[in-house]
Amino acid sequence: MSLIEIDGRKVEYFQEGEGPDLLLLHTLLADASVYDTVVPRLAAERRVTRLSFPGFGASDPGPKSVDELADWTADAMRALGLPASTDVFANGAGGFVAAGLAIRHGALFNRLVIADSGAAFPDAAKVPLRGMAEKVRKGGIETILDIAVARMFPPDYVAAHPDVIDERKRRLMSVNASAFADTCLALAALDHRANLGRIKNPVLVAVGLEDQTTTPAMSRELADGISGAAYVELEGVGHCPQIQDPDQLIEKVGPFLGLQ
Repeated sequence: MSLIEIDGRKVEYFQEGEGPDLLLLHTLLADASVYDTVVPRLAAERRVTRLSFPGFGASDPGPKSVDELADWTADAMRALGLPASTDVFANGAGGFVAAGLAIRHGALFNRLVIADSGAAFPDAAKVPLRGMAEKVRKGGIETILDIAVARMFPPDYVAAHPDVIDERKRRLMSVNASAFADTCLALAALDHRANLGRIKNPVLVAVGLEDQTTTPAMSRELADGISGAAYVELEGVGHCPQIQDPDQLIEKVGPFLGLQ
């Protein structure tokens, strides 16, 4: 783990491996450790950088809207000296931020994989986001731990992997409650659909077919809104394929990223 400073606020990042650059952005429901399983495989061919969003890990809270988080990510990329050839892989909330990054700062990077995300949440799906924000503000992160893991994984995976679930809960407990709530509300307010045509990066949209948080319909809408975007479905997995089925994830997105 290392730290840089942007506008007087600490930003936590991790770098492993050598080779062409690959930036990983995490979901709202987990910190940067959500990629621990796949980083060794990726770092065999790439210099892999993971950022911790504001309020996660040792990154200071600050930016609240998705556009602000996209600008924050762009500032972090510049501060780290990541070249324009950098590829980006983003999951969940990180995918919404990455789409904003492509809309606002697309020249900063090359290819983009967005896994289990969307362009906007349907009205019905905004309700649980607002509910989580309210619960966290009133009672802290511990009030939504069970909700979070249910949004991350299908029920059969939760039942079969108690060790993974315990670790995810432990990691989530360290997140700044106010920043988590702010991000929930930012996601509920977001609608990228009118601006997707501004994305010029090569894009692959991937989705777990069992994702009940950012559904396949949301990912399909996202892919359809981006000119030339490819779309791939992951069998039997939910919101975090990098944990649940990393082999399938690498198999499906590796060719797009040029992995051997």
